[in-house]
Order: sequence, then structure tokens, then C-alpha cells
Amino acid sequence: MSGAHGMFDLTGHVALLTGGNSGIGLGMAHGLAEAGADVCVWGTNAGRNAAASEELAKHGTRVAAIRCDVGDEDAVTGGFAETLEQFGRVDSCFANAGVNGTITPFTELSLTDFRRVMRVNLEGAFLTLRAASAHMVERGGGGVLVGTSSLSSVQGSPRNEAYAASKAGLTSLIQGCAVELARYGINAHALQVGWVDTPLASATLHNETFERNVMKRMPQRRWGTPSDFARLAVYLAGGAGGFQTGDTIVVDGAYSIF
Repeated sequence: MSGAHGMFDLTGHVALLTGGNSGIGLGMAHGLAEAGADVCVWGTNAGRNAAASEELAKHGTRVAAIRCDVGDEDAVTGGFAETLEQFGRVDSCFANAGVNGTITPFTELSLTDFRRVMRVNLEGAFLTLRAASAHMVERGGGGVLVGTSSLSSVQGSPRNEAYAASKAGLTSLIQGCAVELARYGINAHALQVGWVDTPLASATLHNETFERNVMKRMPQRRWGTPSDFARLAVYLAGGAGGFQTGDTIVVDGAYSIF
């Protein structure tokens, strides 16, 4: 990734990414590692964790992959302790882990399915960001928190209300963190993500009818890719202590304004 070094040299920086073993999280992890950061990815799939670790190690920085269910408070506490044991510190934390909704009519959406989505997308982000921010406050020196939200948080999302609500909650959580934690030099940002071709979204995006209808509204005439998030992650991770914080950054190829 040309231009990552120099102004955005992250040598000595430690980044933690939940959901970092595939999709957007892995794309961000590649950018961070290429810029010199040590990277710890959390995921629940052991096979994907191992594959991601092998990929990221090619950049020559320290890499670890930890199996962690972010919706489990004890797992997050243990995962963060293991991260600190291996790396000594965390400078940036990307709360990216997420699950899809069930695409169910709202009148038929069960509380069980609603809570399943909230457990990972919102509660998991809360538990992760709380652990990271507590560490950053205790050690001093600032830090960066980033949450992967979605356009569905601000656009009507029929049959996917649980997912949309979880992402709206995450955006609000990030904004609160930006205000409360600014005094400690901790910046916080939300990424409002549009259509990105990831394992989580692939089946939807490559449905022939869906692709034909939606692509007409996509100015770049392509889906986003995980690699589109590499440089953005480097930029945000390198901003600890800066004046820019509390942003909701739209990453959608101009879809929402076309």
C-alpha cells in the first residue's frame, strides 16, 4: 500500500480488530499491518483465524488471532487480557464483528432473533470498546476507537429492523465515547458502510435481480471491497490525539447521495 509509510507510519502501534478474520475487518487489518502496526484479530471461527494470521504475517509485523465471542462478557475480558499479554498495549480498537438479521417481516420478528443480532452487533461492540477504553484511560497516552456501522442505520431497512437498530445504536455509542473520552486523548469514529462484497453479504449482492436493480444507483458501478477499508483504517489509527473525533464516516461509493 504505497503512501502508508512516512506520514502514516504505524510502526510500534498495536491494533485490535474484532471480526478481523474476514471481510472488512481483514481488509483493515491488512492495511494496518502493511503500515507497520502489530495486529491482533478476534474471531469465533478457528479456521478463519488461522488463515487470517498466516496472511497478515506476510507483512512482517507481529500478528495474533484469538478466538473470542464478543457477545460473551467473560470471553471479551479474557480475550483482552490475552491480547495485552501478547502485545503489552492496545492503541486502536476496531469493533467490526457483526451478524446479519433474518430478513423477516417486522410483524413476525421474534424477540430471540432480535436479541441474537443485538448480542453481537451492539452488546459485543459495547463490551469490546469498554475494555479497550478502560485500558487506554489507565495507561494514558490516548487511543482510537472505531465502530463499523451501516447505512441501514439511517435509511429505512425493511425486514431488517434488528440489524438497522443495532447499527444505529453503535453509531450513538461511538458518539458518546467521542465526547466522554476526549479528555483522555481517545478519539472515536463510526464507519457508515454501504454495499460491500464480504462473506456476510455475498449471497445478497450476487443475487441477479438485486444486483441489477441496485447497481443502477451505484455511481462507481461496483460493490465495495474489504481492501477499500485498508487506507481508511491506517488514517484513523494514526489519528490518536488529533482534533478530529466523533465522525460518522460514510463509505458507500456515493450510493447514498446519488
